[in-house]
Amino acid sequence: MKRLAWVTPLPPERSGIATYSSEILGLLTDVYDIDIIVDSLPLQGNGDDRHISAYDFSWRQIKHPYDLIVYQLGNAKCHDYIWPYMFRYPGLVVLHDGQLHQARARLLLQQKRYEDYRAEFEYNHPDARADIAYLGIAGLLGSLHYFWPMLRTVVNSARMVAVHNTVLVRELQDRFPEARIDRIRMGVPNAADASRAEHIRTRHNISPETVVFAAFGRVTPEKRIAHTFRALAAMVSRTPQVHLLIVGEPVPYYDAIAEAQRLGVADRVTFTGYVEDRDLDDYIACADVCLCMRWPSSGETSASWLRCLAGGRATIVTDLHHTIDVPALVTRGTWTPSPSVEVAPIKQNASAPTGGPSGLPLCVSIDIMDEENSLQVAMERLARDRTLRRELGNRAKRFWAARHTLKHMQADYLRVISLALDSPSGITPPLPHLRPDGLETARDILKDMGMSVDILGRA
Repeated sequence: MKRLAWVTPLPPERSGIATYSSEILGLLTDVYDIDIIVDSLPLQGNGDDRHISAYDFSWRQIKHPYDLIVYQLGNAKCHDYIWPYMFRYPGLVVLHDGQLHQARARLLLQQKRYEDYRAEFEYNHPDARADIAYLGIAGLLGSLHYFWPMLRTVVNSARMVAVHNTVLVRELQDRFPEARIDRIRMGVPNAADASRAEHIRTRHNISPETVVFAAFGRVTPEKRIAHTFRALAAMVSRTPQVHLLIVGEPVPYYDAIAEAQRLGVADRVTFTGYVEDRDLDDYIACADVCLCMRWPSSGETSASWLRCLAGGRATIVTDLHHTIDVPALVTRGTWTPSPSVEVAPIKQNASAPTGGPSGLPLCVSIDIMDEENSLQVAMERLARDRTLRRELGNRAKRFWAARHTLKHMQADYLRVISLALDSPSGITPPLPHLRPDGLETARDILKDMGMSVDILGRA
């Protein structure tokens, strides 16, 4: 049996990738001998000897090397501890975001490692102007991070890279033709019996007749929360029986509650805060329509959207290039009749190939160039049309069953792991700080003492 090290955050970390890893690991441990490498273990222990602190990983790898190390990497703080290991011990990198600049810059700049940030930026983007890195150091890049994703160090050094959608596979292959890149379909569990959905409505004082829209995940501006509030405000005079649930943990840099108050919809919005995974299906079932929008996007595949599909809900998404294979109804300011879709008279995305068992649209997709007007039109139509909501929800469930179950993800992992086991390491970036040997502090002390010879050597 092959030995794998699986480097990932795990619950209780409030991360979608933590939940994702806990779900897929249960389907792989009968095939592989897997140790799970986490940032640190709780002081009282967790009762599972497969969980290993990252601080103990290196000596285990030196003493008894793993056949493959699988890194679950995303653009978030909970992945900070992973970076030094990826370059010293190359493996299969499962890349959950199409850009890592924001997280990597935050880590390096918080540690005042300005030269390391500049060196990584220039290596990742040799064609970019060198002074762009100084804008990053000054904290002036903002959403311009998306133009410079800082992926070359990760992709080129890995034995293999896996992502969750075909568009991102093609983009990375174009940028890094020598790298081995493949797709793993993201899967989510079947929706549990949501017997407490009505209880959720009662808990939040929402009547059975009210049409509930719901958004899930961390409450960030990228989820288009403000646009949703404005659409809600515009439609309530014509469609009064509507309510919005914001299901997720707030972030310190965005006050969505104040935004709802400012736009005059606070009485129609309920903020639940963080919801445990075990309660999520009940909240999805409580909703009539799920809002799964995002802009800007890093090319990520949304697990929360897939969970809404598994729950058989009608969904509204943003019309993004990496979801072109999803059959969708695309609004561009009007609800345009289409003879090919009787139940949903709206313009179908002509560029999207058919998918799922029927190839018929399974969600409503919002044109980002006419977002507010299109979102209002879509929400108002779905609020009024119970038949349309039911048909989209049924198609969504069939689409999930055909493409995005945990079994689909398991099959792809088994294939990709097999390929990665036979793949050599990639190209180690010529940046010494990416392969620290633990003696950096000692060298700095000796340097301050005027020592010009590195008597400690380098690994």
